[in-house]
Amino acid sequence: MQSLFLQQSHDFPFEKIAAIDLGSNSFHMVVAQVTHGQLRITGEFGEKVQLAAGLVDDHLDEASQQRGLECLAQFAQVIEDMPPGSVRVVGTNALRVAKNRYDFIGSAMDIMSHPVEIIAGREEARLIYVGVSNTMDHGESKRLVVDIGGGSTEFIIGKQLEPILTESLHMGCVSFAKRFFHDGVISKSNFQKAVTAARLELLSIQDDYLDEAWDVSIGSSGTIKAAFNIVKENNWGKKGITPKNLKQIQKALFQAGHADNIDLVGLKPERKSTFAAGIAILTAVFECFDIKQMDFSTGALREGVLYDIMGRYAETDIRERTVNYMLNQYHIDTEQAKLVTQTALSALAQVKDDWGLSSISSEDLLRWAGLLHEVGVGISHSRYHKHGAYIISESDMPGFSQQEQQALANLILRHRRKFTQSLGYRFTKGDQQDLDRLSILLRLAILLHHDRKEGDMPIFTLKASEKSLHAEFLADWLDSRPLTLANLQREAEVLAPNGYTLTFE
Repeated sequence: MQSLFLQQSHDFPFEKIAAIDLGSNSFHMVVAQVTHGQLRITGEFGEKVQLAAGLVDDHLDEASQQRGLECLAQFAQVIEDMPPGSVRVVGTNALRVAKNRYDFIGSAMDIMSHPVEIIAGREEARLIYVGVSNTMDHGESKRLVVDIGGGSTEFIIGKQLEPILTESLHMGCVSFAKRFFHDGVISKSNFQKAVTAARLELLSIQDDYLDEAWDVSIGSSGTIKAAFNIVKENNWGKKGITPKNLKQIQKALFQAGHADNIDLVGLKPERKSTFAAGIAILTAVFECFDIKQMDFSTGALREGVLYDIMGRYAETDIRERTVNYMLNQYHIDTEQAKLVTQTALSALAQVKDDWGLSSISSEDLLRWAGLLHEVGVGISHSRYHKHGAYIISESDMPGFSQQEQQALANLILRHRRKFTQSLGYRFTKGDQQDLDRLSILLRLAILLHHDRKEGDMPIFTLKASEKSLHAEFLADWLDSRPLTLANLQREAEVLAPNGYTLTFE
């Protein structure tokens, strides 16, 4: 299984990149050539897996998992020679919900040589907006973007390349099809029940979005793409999707009476079983937001992931902006944070080869942990590591996958006191070992700056082997710092029961 933390350098090294979207309804992959900073799509692949249809009591059944793995085996053939970091595989609502998602992810990572990331709903919304904003130019206009997926629906208001509001609601065409159209029957009664349920979900965001306002509305992916194609193929209009068009589609659905009988030019056969549910959600969106016209964007989550891959190797990495925002939001002592971070990175530079921590992601993770380790101080000093871990674990952190966010929370929780503290999040065996070692380096950096003296940078050399770390300081440095010496002795005692030996002189 490929490590979550394995990445390449910050200089963009890839001529070809790929994004795989493990959606609740379909799995999709897009491959692109990168030339002079520009993307050119060279391949698109998709399969209707209906992962969400296999959710029983929030567990994926064997049949849905098998469908997903068979699809990924096909994708793997295309990306098997692509280097680490050039491919991002993201899981959305069905995998967010599934309690046995690790079973599926483990099997998926045995098939592909690239890690599977689960992204939060608002992060999915942000990436959708990245895809739309990089493929459609509306100048200074503010836009509402809507994406109806299999298990969730994302809403974003943004301007140019910047999202302003992002939200993900737990309703999608697969989940609504199971709930309201499970037998395939389409009637005015069950359709209206689906619309009403969607409107109730929308109540939580309706006022905020209407207050923000927008100039144009854009739809992307699945249901909206199908509706757009139907309007186009049937010559029902040239202004995207309108309320009148939705009425025309609804009429055709009611006349069909059953998903199998739907006969609409422009609708793919594999989408029939979930189409009525998707149109019910879209109808509710039009009604709640009083939409008069909705255009369609070919760019969405997959394209957003591609552009995000490029951004991670440039100065536009959204994760850096997120960390800087949290530094300010929680009034962190930035001077102390920088001292700890510099010392931690100095330690990493000396042991990264011996401890197998040479990836850029390990460096990034340790740096972010150093900067944010005191994020919980404003709540309670005695337990600030626990409060900080909770803040990191539960906050919306644009740019971070759930694994990255939980890894960061893990380091912040373990930076003081018990070395074995855990939030209960499961990591691969290799990633857990990397986190153990990064945690030791962060703890060492923090205790070397326990006296909080500005500008006091310890000079030391480190040597590491499998389960040991030896530090050598300048002559007499420790003698003049009895507190630091005592902290090092205590740290050695803390690490010993966990199999790590810390020595110093």
